[in-house]
Amino acid sequence: MQGLDFTVVFAYWPLLVEGLGWTVVLSVTSAVISVLAGIGFALLVLYGSALVRYPIRLFMWLFMGTPLLLQLFLIYFGLSQIGIDIPALGAGIIALSLHFAVYNADIFQAGILSVDRGQTEAARSLGFGRHRTLVDIIVPQAVRNTLPAVGSMMIALLKESAIVSMIGIAEIVHSAQLAISETYRPFEFYLTAAVLYYILNLILEAGLRRIEGKVELSR
Repeated sequence: MQGLDFTVVFAYWPLLVEGLGWTVVLSVTSAVISVLAGIGFALLVLYGSALVRYPIRLFMWLFMGTPLLLQLFLIYFGLSQIGIDIPALGAGIIALSLHFAVYNADIFQAGILSVDRGQTEAARSLGFGRHRTLVDIIVPQAVRNTLPAVGSMMIALLKESAIVSMIGIAEIVHSAQLAISETYRPFEFYLTAAVLYYILNLILEAGLRRIEGKVELSR
């Protein structure tokens, strides 16, 4: 029976660190895009014309009702069949961004609707147009009100980023799998990958708590 030997991990540490770096790049990029796209979707659904509003709602319904893995495969493998070739990293970012953007859009819609209508009336009385009222008054308050929920989505996005290993992106899980294919020691490397994800989660949670604390102080 083969015993555990974590010393083998040190020989592959550069590979795991590289995977850690790509996980951070993938997660941060996708998180930023998903938040911005979520705000955009929310505004289009709430204030856009019917020609825009209903297609966006259909798009959101489709992405909420299908697995992230299927969406990733459709973007990476499916689009190439019709002549749209997207690099693996780009496909991973698009899939993660869109998948979480639709959930963020739901959150931001609730946040926008929760802002007191008196805020809009006060802004209009001061001469603010509809666009400036949304950008300067409503959206900032909605974002502040929804920070905890959006933060939870960002933590989920970080965890779900592991799924892009299925299309060969060298993030943490893929790096661990490469090491396992050479050493045949799955427990050591998968446990190390789990620890790395846990550390990233702790850092992200600490950052989110700090941001939420600053927002509370600024109210």
